[in-house]
Amino acid sequence: MPEATTAPPAAETPTPDGAAPPTPAPAATRLVLARHAVTAQTGPLLSGRLPGIPLSDEGRRQADRLAERLAGLPVAVVYASPIERTTETATAVAARHGLTVQPLEGVLEADYGDWAGQKLSELATTDLWKVVQRAPSRASFPGGESLAAMQARMVAALDAVVAAHPGELVVVVSHADPIKAAIAHYTGVHLDLFQRIMVSPASVNAFAFSAHGVALLKCNDTGSLEDLGPPPPAPAPASEEPS
Repeated sequence: MPEATTAPPAAETPTPDGAAPPTPAPAATRLVLARHAVTAQTGPLLSGRLPGIPLSDEGRRQADRLAERLAGLPVAVVYASPIERTTETATAVAARHGLTVQPLEGVLEADYGDWAGQKLSELATTDLWKVVQRAPSRASFPGGESLAAMQARMVAALDAVVAAHPGELVVVVSHADPIKAAIAHYTGVHLDLFQRIMVSPASVNAFAFSAHGVALLKCNDTGSLEDLGPPPPAPAPASEEPS
């Protein structure tokens, strides 16, 4: 019986100068960081990680509008900080895509420790508040964590998500300070300047992670998100007619 032979691999079509065509770069992973919608405590109190703080009626409307904005995008997975206001916001988004929200501990709100649940107007009179505003990389909350530690675990969690979803569009619902800290990290801004970044409730902040690095696509965006979709396929080259 003759031995089976294996067909040689097809040769790559050379370019006009005889060189092999370049290998196409892998598709970028698009990361959408969305802040949760508002609660009854958003503004007057520092909610932190306190349980039992759901979205308000206005917050649910904001979450629905966010879900509508993301409905036309090819969302592969939705992650959320595992507390009520972020999970509720993420659930509205995930429902439009037939997905279940995946909890992600690393994107939790900063652990404000003894500050959690206090009025912002009272906290603003403390010496620590001045540090938080002017030199946040040096700020550490009594009974909680430092802002530098918060940034480190936020970035580590997002890097792991991006690595797990190459070429996909991923939504992560988190909180204002962690999102601001992530924006600062990926754009090369020192943490001491992160208070200059604004992240509104139910806003979108988007990045493209590619072989060339990270690009900020959206920041504190509340408008159209159509341009976050995949590019249209390139038209097929026209065939040459015989002369």
